[in-house]
Amino acid sequence: MKDKNRWGLILWFSVFVFLLYFMQSMRQKGLEQEIPYSSFKSQLKSGQIVKVTVAPELIRGQYKSDDGKVVNFKTVPMADPKLVEELEQHGVAQYAGNVDRGWLMPFLLNWGPMILLILFWLWMMKGMQTGGKQVMSFGRSKAKLQSTKKTKVTFKDVAGCDEAKEELEEIIEFLKDPARFQKLGGKIPKGVLLFGAPGTGKTLLAKAVAGEAGVPFFSSSGSEFVEMFVGVGASRVRDLFDQGRKSAPCLLFIDEIDAVGRHRFAGIGGGHDEREQTLNQLLVEMDGFDTKEGVILIAATNRPDVLDPALLRPGRFDRHISVPNPDLKDREEILKVHAKSIKLSPATDLTVIARRTPGFVGADLSNLVNEAALLAARKNREAVEMQDMEEAIDRVIAGPQKKSRMISDREKKIIAYHESGHTLVAKLTPHADPVHKVSIIPRGPALGYTLQLPLEDRYLTSKEEILSRLEVMLGGRVAEEIVFGEITTGAQNDLAKVTQIAHKMVTEFGMSEKIGAISLKRPDEEIFLGRDITREPRYSEKTSEIIDEEVKRIIDEAQAKAGKVLRKNKKTLDKLASRLIEKEILDAEEVDRILKGEPEPDRSKDTRPAAGPEPGLAGA
Repeated sequence: MKDKNRWGLILWFSVFVFLLYFMQSMRQKGLEQEIPYSSFKSQLKSGQIVKVTVAPELIRGQYKSDDGKVVNFKTVPMADPKLVEELEQHGVAQYAGNVDRGWLMPFLLNWGPMILLILFWLWMMKGMQTGGKQVMSFGRSKAKLQSTKKTKVTFKDVAGCDEAKEELEEIIEFLKDPARFQKLGGKIPKGVLLFGAPGTGKTLLAKAVAGEAGVPFFSSSGSEFVEMFVGVGASRVRDLFDQGRKSAPCLLFIDEIDAVGRHRFAGIGGGHDEREQTLNQLLVEMDGFDTKEGVILIAATNRPDVLDPALLRPGRFDRHISVPNPDLKDREEILKVHAKSIKLSPATDLTVIARRTPGFVGADLSNLVNEAALLAARKNREAVEMQDMEEAIDRVIAGPQKKSRMISDREKKIIAYHESGHTLVAKLTPHADPVHKVSIIPRGPALGYTLQLPLEDRYLTSKEEILSRLEVMLGGRVAEEIVFGEITTGAQNDLAKVTQIAHKMVTEFGMSEKIGAISLKRPDEEIFLGRDITREPRYSEKTSEIIDEEVKRIIDEAQAKAGKVLRKNKKTLDKLASRLIEKEILDAEEVDRILKGEPEPDRSKDTRPAAGPEPGLAGA
């Protein structure tokens, strides 16, 4: 098929080259100067005529003008039987006759390009129809069939997600041996919905299910079903399920299904919504095809809360599988999977890196390993070392260093005291996460940062721990006020986080005595016209005032506690800021030595890598 297309293209290219040459020659003939027959005769007598071609209806030739240039001419002949004698008499170098060209040449000149264009269009349409991709076939599904010849993805390539893999094992067993389930009357789920934060590996899990079962895997995106033409989305849904039935047993995968599966009638405007028609067709197809056909639909989304309830009911997406953020053990396994593709130094401890990356998902860890490899290559290392991994954590969290940014000495001093305030409050406040690293080197939008390392993954947080976080985040602003007697805009991000956390304490966590154990959280729902404009507020204006008062009280108390700690340890704050201005980066060991008043050891022969950062709440 490819050879036929190649020779077809060569043929059409040759035709067009010939047509171009033909049109160029006709164009040159069109540049001929038309002269009267009398002028032709006078030029002939004066010896200016060089070449003549005589035809029954036209005489063409060349003559020399007065300035010596050769000019092409044409003239309509008259009855002149002595013309040949005169041509010989006046020494014309070359003359000849030409037969009547008939009707073919004018026809080709006038209609030839149009005929060639029509033939070329028909040839293109035939080639596209042969491949099953007609130009006008908008309703065909764009789902891609994953080739089984390529290296298939299995559960060995998916680290972590143990609970999700256990849930999917049943799907794999059914695809391998459907009769074992059908003989007992059991029905396999028609649809499986994978939901979780972005980058947790939902798409990879779906590919692994197809790889483990060894069945065809059709993948598509929710946005591929929606086009500018009405009815195209529904047609593509029908075609997708038709492909699945023909290839059964198989897996159909729709990524980002919330593009077509959102709540119906969720739009503000009126009129027909193409997305709703596509969703209706998807509901019909899922309800219609039998599980005995061996076609299972897997969908992935980051927003299960916006999906239509009809899509989530039993009989459609029967099984909902959560893909959570990886814990410490899962992060270590994920790092080992991605580290297989790079040359890692034996001294690099992935367990330490996993402990220093709480909150990272699979995509973050993959990016971390890749950044470390790029950093090592930039430094011409033979293998990726521990300090490359730790520097990569810095880059992923806060962005690359901006050492070229010019900062005045006064601003540098303010930044140093700001970060020292965060650090000192964190070290001297109970329930605060340990300080791992503090720096005044700009990274991304931050002029400095204090990074804290939780000792373990946490799923519950006490009120005392939250209050300690508030005190730490306000420590930078309070330090500026104590030392310089004024405040700057450097605490903007801290204040935004403090306000958000304090508001959640009052309205969601029930940590306010005045409000009590009441949840006043606003629902995270889409706007429905006609419902929200008539819905009564969840609480009164008086309650809203109490909430504002409680949020302010919590923040003021945290700020007062941070100020008390810093004023009591003003000399230590000065030492910490002075050392930070000198070295720009301090790790946990150096901070502890400063607090204890110990001298700095000689590290001229110490080759240990500096500690890497960890994501924390206290930043500049």
